[in-house]
Amino acid sequence: MLDIVRDSTVGQILNWASSGRILPYPDQRKGYIVPSRFLESPSRPSSLQLPSLPAEPFPRSATGDVTLINEPGTLASPPKADIDLEKALDSKPEVIAEQPPYPFLVTWEENDSDNPRNWSRNKRLFVGFLISFLTFSVYIGSAIYTSSIPSLIATFGVSQVVATLGLTLFVAAYGIGPMFLAPLQEMPAFGRNPVYLAGLFLFVVFQFPVIYAKNIGTILAFRFLAGFVGSPALATGGASMMDIFEPLQAPYAIGVWSIGAVCGPTLGPVIGGFAAQAKGWQWPIYELLWISAFAFVVLAFFLPETSGETILIRRAERLRQLTGNPLIKTQYEVDRQESETVLSLATENFSRAIQLTLEPAVAFANLYIALVYAILYLWFEAFPLVFHDIYHFAYPGLPFVAFVASAIFTFIAYVLYQHYHLRPRVLNDPDFAPENRLELGLVAGAFIPISLLMFGWSARASVHWIVPVIGAALYLPGVFGLFQVILLYLSIGWPRYAASILAGNDLFRSTIASVFPLFGVAFFHRLGLGGASTLLAALSILMIPLLYLLIKYGAVLRARSAFAN
Repeated sequence: MLDIVRDSTVGQILNWASSGRILPYPDQRKGYIVPSRFLESPSRPSSLQLPSLPAEPFPRSATGDVTLINEPGTLASPPKADIDLEKALDSKPEVIAEQPPYPFLVTWEENDSDNPRNWSRNKRLFVGFLISFLTFSVYIGSAIYTSSIPSLIATFGVSQVVATLGLTLFVAAYGIGPMFLAPLQEMPAFGRNPVYLAGLFLFVVFQFPVIYAKNIGTILAFRFLAGFVGSPALATGGASMMDIFEPLQAPYAIGVWSIGAVCGPTLGPVIGGFAAQAKGWQWPIYELLWISAFAFVVLAFFLPETSGETILIRRAERLRQLTGNPLIKTQYEVDRQESETVLSLATENFSRAIQLTLEPAVAFANLYIALVYAILYLWFEAFPLVFHDIYHFAYPGLPFVAFVASAIFTFIAYVLYQHYHLRPRVLNDPDFAPENRLELGLVAGAFIPISLLMFGWSARASVHWIVPVIGAALYLPGVFGLFQVILLYLSIGWPRYAASILAGNDLFRSTIASVFPLFGVAFFHRLGLGGASTLLAALSILMIPLLYLLIKYGAVLRARSAFAN
């Protein structure tokens, strides 16, 4: 537990302020024996100076002409004019000496306890829970706002579309934010925690202008800003899970993280609905403030840094201070280019994400995820129409609890599938293709139209309310399963550019999903609940054979890609 607190943001501050006296690392305690390789004299040329090429590969005569040495003390004839000097240089590979390893390199020791992959099982589970809670505390901010929409319309005299913009802007912002904030976490000098905590702190602060707003414009502006600063938790929470769990454990870890992502939007209307009807539109935002503020305090004290490169950089900094040897560095510091900046990384990340999105396999995967994500946000418009207008529920958001119950059973089934079916195939097949992971998506995708049709055509007064509730709950296995297999497919199929491709997916799906709530009410009124659900179900059914084609021919598409593995 002391290690967890020491490696948290508060622990890091206390350690720095006390010069290592509070919550010290092993290399800050008395009696620590510095490895001998770090104590070599920095001035030793044999350790530090790499072999270099001669200034001139061939000696020159007094006139400056290139000459070749024939025998000691004699010179050969000048080369012919048509001799290609570059070819002559290329034909002398022996003058290029192999670069020796950097002598003061800080790396992981055997069974290093600071390596996130070597943490104890309980510690990794605890940290994984904290990352899921961080995701939940931000994701709930989207749907909890929907409970305030009726009261906002009455208070500020605005239309349904204008009031719904508070949801749209929030969702769009947490798709845009990672394109600019995620590169900070890709720089080991920053690490993941400072971005998480700074963003969450601002997320908390931005709730106050919303709560005390005097006009709808202020609410909309700060809803967008809150979504923007909270976005790293939603985009890179999975990357934090990958920091601490082995690749074979990744599907389970991502699954746990996704539970926090799913429960946030689905529990938002439940938590906010009671407060909005009892106290008015401000109280769901108060609840969001309390949840996110509590998360900030807990994470500030107990969430350790999970980026291995960042942990090594901090160790190198302490060793440089301890030994006075400025040449102690990590591999990142040795390789780091001076031109690397946050702006350059953000620009590169954005450009590469757009390029990857244009690839056929990635484009389809993004489009499918965007569709199921957009439909998820349409539920927030459909539920009041069904459970308030038809079934006269006092709290129309209460049936969202069915999503949570469905999520529990879905996750159990997903773990069993991974453990007993997919994992043995991966271990026994060294050429296991990433497309094989999409097979579960064919089953998950079938839940989407079944859910939509059952919900849309059973929502009538003559049918018991439990039927549309069950229909809605069946949507969760579909969205959860498709998210798991598609995001894993993108990460494994394009591993070198996983951060860019996931950021692009986040931008694509969030931008599309943010628009759907704006026309949700009109959509269901014009086509009716049954007709609107049928149209969405038809689009979902169309995606299933396309997904099958991706499974069959995805390897061909990746082979043609300049970015794929």
